[in-house]
Amino acid sequence: MSNSVSKAIAADIGETTQERGVLSYGDDIIHYDVIRRIANDANQINKAKSRKVIIKVHPDQRVVATVPHDATSEVIQAAMMKRARWVWKNIAEFAAQHNYVLPREYVSGEAQFYLGRRYMLKVQTDSEQVSTVKLSRGKLTVNLITNTDDRAGHVKALVNQWYLNRAKVIFHERLHHMLPKTTWVKGIPSFRIMAMKKQWGSCSKKGSLMLNPHLVKASKECIDYVILHELCHIAEHNHSDKFWRLLTQVMPNWREIKSKLDGMAELYLNE
Repeated sequence: MSNSVSKAIAADIGETTQERGVLSYGDDIIHYDVIRRIANDANQINKAKSRKVIIKVHPDQRVVATVPHDATSEVIQAAMMKRARWVWKNIAEFAAQHNYVLPREYVSGEAQFYLGRRYMLKVQTDSEQVSTVKLSRGKLTVNLITNTDDRAGHVKALVNQWYLNRAKVIFHERLHHMLPKTTWVKGIPSFRIMAMKKQWGSCSKKGSLMLNPHLVKASKECIDYVILHELCHIAEHNHSDKFWRLLTQVMPNWREIKSKLDGMAELYLNE
């Protein structure tokens, strides 16, 4: 394994749970987070599934093991060891993807994304009264009224503002389109937009949504998935089995769509 991949595996990926574990694979050390399921009630339908240790590797190379509420450290470690090669391989693949994503320079010819499609960025100086950003004919064109010392910074600010403006419109449209599927939601939830480095969205305990403006770069089905995911949290404010059953009920193919979004996350979130 290359040094860059080894460093990615060994690096402290930040605590997202209070419980963590360590797995050795060859010369590499893999850190993983442990999420314990809430104890199931007497009416739990799929008891067999609730006893499984589910292991996921995220695009940011974070490894998460979702386990039964009473799973012992030995059981968790055994499950991790059984899938060690799979975990190592997925981390390596995500690390390699990250190495190919270079920081943006905000110059003509770079790729920009909107609603799942790729557009070429075109930057030009124009004599208009104000700087503008326009999407047309396969290009995202930025017209600057004057050259500045920080040309890239100026272009980046204009492009990000354009994404923010489009996100407000598209998210509002998609939220209204999804609401008929979520019979448990009363009224129209409020939402605000905030740029986040590792999250597409969140839902407060009061039912308010927060969405990442970079999500507008993804296809409408990916946007719908994130919105439905957060709306499901209004009914189930955790990732219990009930939550996943509810999400499957309103979007049966959510796994496929999530995988598609995860696969493009590095590019969509790249600034």
